[in-house]
Amino acid sequence: MSVHSMTAFTRVEHAAAFATLTLEVRSVNQRYLEPTFRLPEALRGLEPHLRDALRKRFARGKVECTFKLDAADTGQAPAVNTDYLAELAAALEIVQREVPGTAAPTALDLLNQPGVLDSGHRDREAICAAARALFTRALDELEDARAREGEKLAAMITQRLDGVSREVAAVRALMPQVQKAQRDRLLERLSEARTELDPQRLEAELVLVAQKSDVAEELDRLDAHVEEVRRRLGEPGPKGRRLDFLMQELNREANTLSSKSLVAATTRSAVELKVLIEQMREQVQNVE
Repeated sequence: MSVHSMTAFTRVEHAAAFATLTLEVRSVNQRYLEPTFRLPEALRGLEPHLRDALRKRFARGKVECTFKLDAADTGQAPAVNTDYLAELAAALEIVQREVPGTAAPTALDLLNQPGVLDSGHRDREAICAAARALFTRALDELEDARAREGEKLAAMITQRLDGVSREVAAVRALMPQVQKAQRDRLLERLSEARTELDPQRLEAELVLVAQKSDVAEELDRLDAHVEEVRRRLGEPGPKGRRLDFLMQELNREANTLSSKSLVAATTRSAVELKVLIEQMREQVQNVE
């Protein structure tokens, strides 16, 4: 079955001469895709690329991506990003011109600005290339983890679907007996009351009793929804929202069946159906 969970976690690492990159990706259930990134300054410019790559792989889930960059000890002093420093100086001139009297920052203030010091990261292109490759590897592992978890979800949902089918079959087999008992009970009450009804009126009363106890439509719809859930589980691509809707429909039919119940056996089946459907609904919340 092609079912992917939204819950998964992976941690990958890449050690190079210039630095060690570590990436943790954590995914939990969410109605839509909600990516968040925690990136070191050297990788800030990669966020649009990473976000786009993530959206191409996943449709739903809250996905937290945390990069850590530990620079290798090269024995060299941190380099100053002169281009960025020039941009800061130009911006400061505009601020001081537009807002006279603004205090100028000290040299130490400028050095403390993110991006001014390279902190030993000489080869930014190499770092970014390694980060992109590591992110692709992490997405591969996350997708595999979501698929493995999805197999477990599908197995649990299928097990409950089998239970729903058994309960529906049990109620269906019981209905002729229930309807006959209701008919006999009505005739017995009329006999005890020594009430005589004309045949047409009697037939109308019997039809009314049969209609009140008839749950054939509900049972048919339950079977149809079960088959639709099975079909959806086998389809490729995201399916969580559709499955959630089907759980609502299953629960609606189970409630109607419960309201029409006339004997303890069908009441027990209706309660069991609600339990099975609720268990499925809880699992469906994690399906992508």
